[in-house]
Amino acid sequence: MSLETEDLLRDLARNAESVCRHYLPAGRREGSYWIVGDLQNNPGRSLFVRLTGPASGPGAAGKFTDGATGEHGDLLDIIRARTGISRFPDLLTEARAHLGRPQPVLSDVPKPRKAKDPGGTPAAAARLFAASVPVLRTLADTYLRSRGLTQGGLTSALRFHSKCWHREEGQTRSIPRPALIAAVTDGAGGLQGVHRTWLAHDGQGKAAVKTQRRAMGHLLGNAVRLTPHDEILVVGEGIETMLSLREAVPGLPVWAALSAGHLGAVLLPEGLQRLYIAIDRDPAGQRAAERLSTRASEAGIACQVLEPRLGDFNDDLRAHGKVALRAHLAGQIRLEDRRRLLA
Repeated sequence: MSLETEDLLRDLARNAESVCRHYLPAGRREGSYWIVGDLQNNPGRSLFVRLTGPASGPGAAGKFTDGATGEHGDLLDIIRARTGISRFPDLLTEARAHLGRPQPVLSDVPKPRKAKDPGGTPAAAARLFAASVPVLRTLADTYLRSRGLTQGGLTSALRFHSKCWHREEGQTRSIPRPALIAAVTDGAGGLQGVHRTWLAHDGQGKAAVKTQRRAMGHLLGNAVRLTPHDEILVVGEGIETMLSLREAVPGLPVWAALSAGHLGAVLLPEGLQRLYIAIDRDPAGQRAAERLSTRASEAGIACQVLEPRLGDFNDDLRAHGKVALRAHLAGQIRLEDRRRLLA
């Protein structure tokens, strides 16, 4: 470990509570610890981060342990888990930015120019995601709340970028616009792409442009994993649609496939027992649900379709509220999963 990294870790440990409040906002301080459910920032009391203590060794500040999984590590590990950053230099950049420390000054000695990575690749998606910030208290949070969604800041799969380049079809000039950024990951948790939703400058809706959404990277088979799955999983098309289900029933694990075409091709995780498919009320959504249902049945997974009253579940949430949406879902969820309605 370099001297600069050691110094950065010490600085993070001295500011452990600030780091926890920023990256694990669902938790709270109790005595000398920050307590939260897990590294995905779910509410609970399983993960403990020590806020005080020596700089190193037993009982050091900034160390965490998850009593449920046995995971342990330091504040850089927490930042990596919450941001999805995979490259260590980018992780250090994120930590410096949080601490308000200047970035290293690059040498003036010219280096051989490398070919620029093409846009649309997983590497380009990872750079965009790493340059984004957590949703809480940003325009992305304002946008989601305008659609009745209060849980967007509690998932590490969503981020906000204040100046994400946007270019309309047929135009030659790109314009920076605020955007909601969603991580598209594979079964191993690797970031394979991102989805961008460009926002109005006040956050009260999408940007007034023709192309409001665009994805990049490898999407087929992958998904925006808004929450971890367990023995059951709910998969649907849009991010707002699936956040609406989480709003009404926080106990349901939800993924967004981003489109009807990708919904039918989502790779289902091993060990899954029951699959719910949250459809949009259109022919494309119906056909995608049929394809995914067939694949699930062939794999021995019980499958059931969840249907909204209106066009999609976000329409239901905004029109009727989360209590009514929960009651509507109660009639469609299998008996063994109805305990989740009260979670």
